[in-house]
Amino acid sequence: MEQIYTIPVNEAFDLVSRKPECGCPLCVLYRKLQRDEIDIILGASMMEPDIRIKTNEQGFCLNHYNIMLGRKRMLGMGLMMESHLAEVKKLLDGKSLFGNRRRAAIDSLGELECDCYVCTRIEKNLSAMIATTVYLWESDGEFRKKFASAPYFCLPHYRRMLDYAEKKMHKRVFPDFYEAAYKTEKAYLESLSSEVSWFCKKFDYRYDEEPWYNSKDSVQRAIKFLSGDPKDEQ
Repeated sequence: MEQIYTIPVNEAFDLVSRKPECGCPLCVLYRKLQRDEIDIILGASMMEPDIRIKTNEQGFCLNHYNIMLGRKRMLGMGLMMESHLAEVKKLLDGKSLFGNRRRAAIDSLGELECDCYVCTRIEKNLSAMIATTVYLWESDGEFRKKFASAPYFCLPHYRRMLDYAEKKMHKRVFPDFYEAAYKTEKAYLESLSSEVSWFCKKFDYRYDEEPWYNSKDSVQRAIKFLSGDPKDEQ
């Protein structure tokens, strides 16, 4: 029986089965989480004290700053910048119990560079959804069919999914899961490699009269396969 926490995972796999161009189902989940978190942070939650404390401390990565700027809610952005900059001033002063103010400032600013409120929230929820994917494959025969219909998994999510499964699955079951994921990944990689090779050949005058087939966007698709696809087109 479907549980509330399994619904987003099932929906993502259903979507890529119907529309393979949507790509990696875990990237679909990432993009949904990203949209939801941005909506929350730019909505009423922006003024909730516990959330403001976190955003003041963590700030955001450049990617999520740009996404928020694209929403054009400038007053909300201004309010967040005002209070976050107040926290940055404290880091710049380098408060330290041991008196090494300069080292404390350098370390604190370094930690801030690597931090992002939205990334932290997404990572927490995406980890749970990867765990749910593995659980569904192990416990639900219908989900295995959806899993097999996925066009591919981007390499970062493929690795994370297999790493989690190896640690959490029964040792007798994991090899079957690995082979199911590998079969999908290998088939897509071979097809993609062939398309990228044909794309390169098309720049040779001897292939001028040959059709492009499915290679025109193969380089872009290769990047999504290798690195994931966090960009939301909506």
